[in-house]
Amino acid sequence: MAFDMTLNTNLQSSRYWGQNSYGAYNPGNTAAWQQPIEYYCGDSTIDTLPIAFLTDFYSTGNLPSIDIANTCSSSGNGVLGGTNLANCTFLAAGIETCQQAGKIVTMSIGGATGNVGFASDSDGQAYAQVIWDTFLGGSSTTRPFGTAVLDGIDMDIEGGSQTGFTAFLTALRSLMDGGDKQYYITAAPQCPYPDANIGTTLNSFSFDAVYVQFYNNYCEVSNFGNPNVQRRRDNWAKNTSPNKNVKVYIGAPASASAAGSGYISASTLATIISQTKSQYSSFGGVMLWDVSQAYANGRYDQAVKAALTGSSAASPVSSRPATTTASSIKGTTTSTIKATTTSSGKVTTTSSGKATTARSSVTTSGQATTSAPSPSVTTTGRCAGVPAWESNIIVRPLTSRVSLRLATKSRAF
Repeated sequence: MAFDMTLNTNLQSSRYWGQNSYGAYNPGNTAAWQQPIEYYCGDSTIDTLPIAFLTDFYSTGNLPSIDIANTCSSSGNGVLGGTNLANCTFLAAGIETCQQAGKIVTMSIGGATGNVGFASDSDGQAYAQVIWDTFLGGSSTTRPFGTAVLDGIDMDIEGGSQTGFTAFLTALRSLMDGGDKQYYITAAPQCPYPDANIGTTLNSFSFDAVYVQFYNNYCEVSNFGNPNVQRRRDNWAKNTSPNKNVKVYIGAPASASAAGSGYISASTLATIISQTKSQYSSFGGVMLWDVSQAYANGRYDQAVKAALTGSSAASPVSSRPATTTASSIKGTTTSTIKATTTSSGKVTTTSSGKATTARSSVTTSGQATTSAPSPSVTTTGRCAGVPAWESNIIVRPLTSRVSLRLATKSRAF
């Protein structure tokens, strides 16, 4: 069945595919690391797969750069001529397989170390053509996914200025409207409202959906008792967003190791889903970070999808001895983690919200064979407690921004 954004049963999986989150916490268990993207498209559980991440707008040749952890990186797979774009053309067949199965595959822009921003509106407007030609319906000799035409973009902006974003997205939407298929533009704000990094843009551009991150903050799903959180979210969608039909997703960690704080059992999340569906028509579904964590956690994604559709699924079973000391107030987390996970079915991985280059070599069958350095754990900002995977990217400290939000008693989105 084709994807339908108007439904409220969608599982936007995995915040997202691409970053091998389970592998970042379990570097020795390579069999359970992130699998090729088509591996996750064999059943009806997942509806949308954002690829994480496009990390830099103006890299070599003023073209973007991407990093997909253990699956594809510039260091492991080489680059397209005259650019710093990783040569991930071998992923084209897998992306197209997912699309043929009715899944939406988008490019997620930013992440915790993303260097994505514009100096002016005119820069943003001009850059829309670059994204269109590189990933979407345009044409270029430097397309990292080869013949695959992605279905849109996701704005996971976690730092920097919002200058030029509305102009960029407006110009990109115009290109999409002239395309030969449906395209989507989504965003991934934090729960505290307004989001310091994308809030102004949310109020000025007509997004199709927002994947609100209810984790690593004070209004996370583990503290979901305040009805004002849900009411304010619905009010924004219906009265403030330029798109009065925008869908709002509950973003949640797919396992205890997927975030510094906020993880809840699938049964508890099911209760939240039921309440939200019955009360708020803007509810669009659930976003999970990430698919690898969900698969390793006894197919947590299947239990969540069952809650969305009203079907039945076994509760996920996971064993993970872990000691985590987390402070969502300060945006810092200290973690000592030993992880063993029992999963139903084959385990898979994408990474936590931070990217780090993994050195990988890929066989002609599309299976990634990887040797990677042990990832470090991000200790500041939105992805506190989440291991970084991009080894060649400097993590900008976001602690001061998080502290400022809470000091001013930001409302929950």
